[in-house]
Amino acid sequence: MNRRDFIISSSMVLGAPLLSQAFVGATKPLKMGLQLFTIRDALAKDLHGTLKTVASLGYQDLETYGFEPEANKYYGIDASAFKSMLDGLQLTTSSGHYDFYRYFNQSEDALRRYVDQCIQGAKTLEQKYITWPWLDGESRTIDKFKMLAQKLNRVGEQVNKAGLGFAYHNHDYEFTDQQGVNGYDVLLADTDASLVKLQIDLYWVMHSSKRTPAELFKKQPGRFVMWHIKDMDRKTRDYTELGNGSIDYTTILPYASLSGLQYYFLEQGGNFAVSSMQSIRDSAAYFKTNLKALLR
Repeated sequence: MNRRDFIISSSMVLGAPLLSQAFVGATKPLKMGLQLFTIRDALAKDLHGTLKTVASLGYQDLETYGFEPEANKYYGIDASAFKSMLDGLQLTTSSGHYDFYRYFNQSEDALRRYVDQCIQGAKTLEQKYITWPWLDGESRTIDKFKMLAQKLNRVGEQVNKAGLGFAYHNHDYEFTDQQGVNGYDVLLADTDASLVKLQIDLYWVMHSSKRTPAELFKKQPGRFVMWHIKDMDRKTRDYTELGNGSIDYTTILPYASLSGLQYYFLEQGGNFAVSSMQSIRDSAAYFKTNLKALLR
């Protein structure tokens, strides 16, 4: 039974209002998002002016990075002041990358306290998800991934109890083969899908995984609630602006519903053709013209 048939069938039992609400939700376009790490140089020079330009390019939603837990600050200003700035520019932030890796080898109490601080910041910004985005080089063995899975479950439980979602973001090292096993398989198997969602970085999957994004979505449908969308240079395999690289997003975006997609963020970590700001301009233009409609 496909999604449309399921909705119609369900509405016969629960009534017409459900059918109406379901189709409104299904056809509502997702906001075009940007991971702010892409333009970290510009933000450091002029926070408000840079965000104003971001909004003018058609970006509506942001993913933050660089939280200061003790001061409850983002980009050097108080979380509430940052929220007011976003409101004034009609921008939202649905997710934030937080520095959990710094607490990987610290006590459970230290990690729990940090999570509480992240929750405070995220709630001030009205973010929907708190995301664990990175592991240091010493924490990438299979034994460490098994430890990580348990930590993710505990953090996810704490974040969920606070009314927020929790997700894990991949890079390339999760897909490194370690005697027939890799870290991503460990995380898929050992984390609780109800507590720990996944933010899939599609560039790194295409770069380093033996599985395609579609194969991962089919393995655990509904769990990949956020995507990072960026392109891969055809020769160097480094980052590049959307449309200039080798990743065919027309074959990936149609799997949005199967994956459970709620939010997506365009990103380019470096290797800019001209500058970070020109890159987000070019990527936005290409995405809006060629790809965005596939996510409706």
